[in-house]
Amino acid sequence: MRWTVVAASTVLAVAACSNNGSSGDSGSKPSQNSGAPVKDGGTFRLGIVEPTAIDPYNTQESEGTLVTQALFTGLTSVDADGKLSNALAESRTPNDDCSAWTFKIKSGTTFSNGEPVDAAAFIRGWTRAAAKDAASDVAYHMAEIDGFTALQDGTATTFSGLSAPDANTLSVKLAIKDCEFDLRTFHTVFSPVTKDAGPATNKTYNDQPIGNGPFKLDGPWQHNSKITLVRNDSYGLTKAHVDRVEISILNSANADQLEYQGFQAGQFDWARMPTEQLGAAKAVYEPKGEFLNWDANGMNYILPITFNGPLKSKEAREAVSYAIDRDAIVAGVFKGFRNKATTLVPPAFKDAYQPGVCVSCGKQDKDKAKELAAKAGLTPGTKLYFGYNTGGGHDAWVQAVAQQLKEVLGLDVQIDGIPFKELLKKEQGPDATGLYRAAWGADYPTPGNFLNPLLSTSAINEDAATHNVQGDNRGRYSNPAFDALLQKATGSKDQAERNKLYQQAEKLAIGEDLALIPLWNRTQQRVANTEKWVNLSYDFNENPTLSKVSQK
Repeated sequence: MRWTVVAASTVLAVAACSNNGSSGDSGSKPSQNSGAPVKDGGTFRLGIVEPTAIDPYNTQESEGTLVTQALFTGLTSVDADGKLSNALAESRTPNDDCSAWTFKIKSGTTFSNGEPVDAAAFIRGWTRAAAKDAASDVAYHMAEIDGFTALQDGTATTFSGLSAPDANTLSVKLAIKDCEFDLRTFHTVFSPVTKDAGPATNKTYNDQPIGNGPFKLDGPWQHNSKITLVRNDSYGLTKAHVDRVEISILNSANADQLEYQGFQAGQFDWARMPTEQLGAAKAVYEPKGEFLNWDANGMNYILPITFNGPLKSKEAREAVSYAIDRDAIVAGVFKGFRNKATTLVPPAFKDAYQPGVCVSCGKQDKDKAKELAAKAGLTPGTKLYFGYNTGGGHDAWVQAVAQQLKEVLGLDVQIDGIPFKELLKKEQGPDATGLYRAAWGADYPTPGNFLNPLLSTSAINEDAATHNVQGDNRGRYSNPAFDALLQKATGSKDQAERNKLYQQAEKLAIGEDLALIPLWNRTQQRVANTEKWVNLSYDFNENPTLSKVSQK
């Protein structure tokens, strides 16, 4: 899972759709960065909000991913254009029907403590994350592996689908056929861990994990204060150039403002900006090559709770969607720095993209909204909870949506701005209701990474004791026909057939059931200190390229 505070996504090898707003050319990178000579040393500085986790067993949002991917290297890597390649895997080979995979692992690499990174290290890491006591929100990415269910329900302590025929060979037996399984291994939950990592409840390791990535921690995570990384000089692949990365953890209530102010003051080398200041920032920093703007493959949407409360029926969800004037919000709040969305799978997946699949996401239709609301029993005065995370620049558009719902449908929208970590926790509870601000960026480059995590029944993963959701399907949408289409898609070796099946699945979940309510496609803007740094751009996760950046 990569739930996003403001961003967390990719730009795929399939060409991204150009931005039609006033934000300029899509995919812009400072031109002086590409292939520039490198110079070791220096301290790179940036600000984030408090992550949920930096231990790979539960890393889930962009902030945590930034740190975890600096600390750990897995089997595969994905570049900013969405191209999958080997990292520690020398080869990745499926059997004839994609029900099993074999990964040959590069020999001779170590963790930062000198311990070897071998097949056993990967089995430890995957088993640790899938264990019942871990209660991981991201372990479901492993749900296809044989033996996952037994680990989750506590009836097994070993992962029956994993084996190591020799020290550098990892064999993976799947419970279903998945011809895209190797894409999944880019997710941080598939990281290897050291022998002393212990269970996922090991707080010492949670706060100071020992990894095998280009950086290592300089002391434990100082919660709500800072995280400091230093170069790992024993890294088994291409070593980083910067000596240190100083990450300040900012107040979530106004983090985007603090980041931008820090950049302006010379405190940070990379920053987000408040939405209302994007135009001014572009005017100042784009001429210097310090304003980055690109079309991402993520999606911004509203998460309706479909199992409880006033939005249980699709008619109620459609009423809400028709009542929203996306065009007015894009023009008025975002000043053209966004594009309206009518899909869940974003335009970057050009072979699977089907604009208009969400009919109610087109033009605002007040009469249709009222008609559907009446049919659903969504009467004027109905209380509707609307939760969102503070510090991400969402206040203005959330208020605009709430006002439109009040004016068109007469709803009593109860806005609740809370820290991001609390928002995710609230969505998971058995008493969740109403609407939540949400965004998603791909963990790996396939349309299935939008459909499966957010909408499949297996991604609900409800805890039997607490009834909390442990997966990413926080709305609890469940449709067996949708699940069957996804399973058929992943079992096909033919990419064109997979795309058609993904389209059918999206038509069912979004076009017919409106299980999620798309708002606008994701475009990203950052300011970057290219006066001091070269090879500084965005990576697959929309984070700065820490492992490549170097001083001028």
